[in-house]
Amino acid sequence: MEKTEYAPLADVRKELKVKWLRPKIDGKTLQEINKRSDLQGWIQSAGHLGIWLVTGIFVYVFWAQSLWLPFVIALFLHGTVASFFVGVAPHELGHGSVFKTKILNQIFLYIYSCLGWWNPFDYASSHTYHHRYTLHPEGDRENLLPLSPMVGPFFLVQLFTMNILTQPGRTFSKGGLLSTIYSTILGAFGKVGSQDIPSQEWLQALHEDQPQEHKNAIWWDRFLLVFHGIVIITSVLSGYWVFIFLISFSPFIANWGGYVLGMTQHTGLKENDSDFRKCVRSVRVNPLAEFLYWRMNWHTEHHMFAGVPCYNLKKLYNEIADQMPEPRSLFGAWKEMRETWYRQEKDPSYFYDTPVPPILETKKGDRQSEDSLESSIGDLAPKGLVA
Repeated sequence: MEKTEYAPLADVRKELKVKWLRPKIDGKTLQEINKRSDLQGWIQSAGHLGIWLVTGIFVYVFWAQSLWLPFVIALFLHGTVASFFVGVAPHELGHGSVFKTKILNQIFLYIYSCLGWWNPFDYASSHTYHHRYTLHPEGDRENLLPLSPMVGPFFLVQLFTMNILTQPGRTFSKGGLLSTIYSTILGAFGKVGSQDIPSQEWLQALHEDQPQEHKNAIWWDRFLLVFHGIVIITSVLSGYWVFIFLISFSPFIANWGGYVLGMTQHTGLKENDSDFRKCVRSVRVNPLAEFLYWRMNWHTEHHMFAGVPCYNLKKLYNEIADQMPEPRSLFGAWKEMRETWYRQEKDPSYFYDTPVPPILETKKGDRQSEDSLESSIGDLAPKGLVA
């Protein structure tokens, strides 16, 4: 397959203008839904960490008592919880919309990014482009379509045990444990991997576009290596090797949950369309999965109004439900994705064209303008990308 050459991102910002189609919603209602809450922020942020700590305690107790079957089960649950540290928790905190108090967003952003081996500086640049140019490849290569939802046997084993060597993907992700360590070491020296891998080409383009964020990313990768190096070395030397799995390796254990939910966001949908309902998918899941996923199952609503706190996205959907496609079930989303992929193997230009209801007409005297509240992506954009 011939490698695609893309224009510099600085040129893209000047030339590519996407006029996004959004449902009509009363301005006062949107203002109310957009309000951030420190209480809700604590429930979400400290709650997720709390579940991780509780499962970690069980892992340690079973390890200390040499109860190996309960140990394995507890470690599986611990990893399932921790897998949402990778790109999920830092995502919403990166938007700066979880807490009303800004410093609390920053504190928890760094905590989750540290535990999840996540670089919030690279991601802030990438995700700003992702929201401004969703699935327009010139300006958004955080997800490059078509994405395959098919899982080979080796990858499937990794998803339910330890993710060691995730195959190089087409999304913004460091992958498995070894590939993450490798890319973090490269990042600490200001380098990226092979430009033939789309995610690395995208990262290089971001570094060239946002040199200050690249400098911050380098120092963050160095910090990650020092922090996790101390955890690993101390655990080995003390004989408490279990803490390597409790802390540093936990995001790579039982990655099935994050994968099953995360793949539904854009897979099989339409590129180069200004209607979020065509390029993003929302799914209904159980309350625990929704909590661990930081409500990103309401992904279409998140893209439409990215400044709305995650805990208010369901309220947002209820307000605009008559202008939205019905959220898929998780099973229905995967069925749709797989059927789409089978057709894309024969016809790469094919995509699933989501049926959508009409956008309501604005009544005279109640004209809704494209204001900063509608188009806000929170505090996500780094200084070099603030509009």
